[in-house]
Amino acid sequence: MTRNRRRLVAWLLAGVVLAVVLTLYDADRTGVSDPKAAPSATPSAALPGTATPAPTATPSPSATPFPAAPPGTGDPSPAPSPTACTSPGACGYPDANSTGPRIALERHDTGNMSVKKDGTVIKGWDIRGSLDVYANDVTVIDSRITSTNWWGINLRPGFSGLKVLHTTITAVPGKGPDNGGVNYAVSNMGGSSIEVGWCDISVFGNALSMGQGDLHDNYVHDLVAFRNQGGEWQHTDAVISGGGNKGRLTVRHNTLLNATPVDKGATAAVGLFADTGVVSSVLVEDNWLAGGAYALYGGGPGATGIRVTGNVFSTQYHPASGAYGPVTAWNAGGAGNVWKDNRMSDGRPVEPAP
Repeated sequence: MTRNRRRLVAWLLAGVVLAVVLTLYDADRTGVSDPKAAPSATPSAALPGTATPAPTATPSPSATPFPAAPPGTGDPSPAPSPTACTSPGACGYPDANSTGPRIALERHDTGNMSVKKDGTVIKGWDIRGSLDVYANDVTVIDSRITSTNWWGINLRPGFSGLKVLHTTITAVPGKGPDNGGVNYAVSNMGGSSIEVGWCDISVFGNALSMGQGDLHDNYVHDLVAFRNQGGEWQHTDAVISGGGNKGRLTVRHNTLLNATPVDKGATAAVGLFADTGVVSSVLVEDNWLAGGAYALYGGGPGATGIRVTGNVFSTQYHPASGAYGPVTAWNAGGAGNVWKDNRMSDGRPVEPAP
């Protein structure tokens, strides 16, 4: 009897032990009975030389993304545009290497010479003097002119067909008739177009002066300031038109520099002014422009048919190309006026002020 009772107690104790073991096993497997069984919120350190993968978060459907930073709050020095240019020659614009005579020259001390025979061709001349053209279809090519006159080459009214190509046109500072100054490298007083191309032009106050003409592939640089006979600083422009023109003025693929200080007469790289009439029918395309009070004067309120496209406004003299800005006097509402694809030399777009 006693033996049977002991056997029963032993079985009961074994059952209790088995029940406890099963309960502990189940709790350890599920992790629900012990809060310490939950995963740690702090990731363990990565082993040396291994990367710790970032957890992948699933965004909430109601989450609002952070707004983009407003303009001007980011890096104050944005990377240059891929269209940035460093210098005229490096960016395909005319310079001393691509303009002027291509052949050896013969010296001619002509003084201030008048050309009166139609069809005259002057080639290979190193002229100490100037040319005053009273004839049609005159060509000056592969030559050099060093003037102490009012002009280097002047086409008189009533004549046409002048071409000045691959020629250096310069002057002697302090030796000109305008109180020591010289005024026009090429002047068109006629009523028809003339062509000036691949020329190296310097010193003159208003280098290329005309209302109609085809000015292309020229290098205009180193204009020299001087006080004129009125005692005032002469206004300087690489290209100047006084308006009232009957034909078309094309200014294409030139390097036009005006480094003259503003307080000594600097006006523009391209100056379109309504001095003698309304400015009309002008194309200013694919030029390198720098300097002046403004690099470009756009013709003023009455100007029409002015197309300014694809030009580079260089910062080589002033941060804004001109001392006061890249452009002024632009008539946005003028019939046929187009402003398109103009930029600073660092790639920033240029738009006229409203």
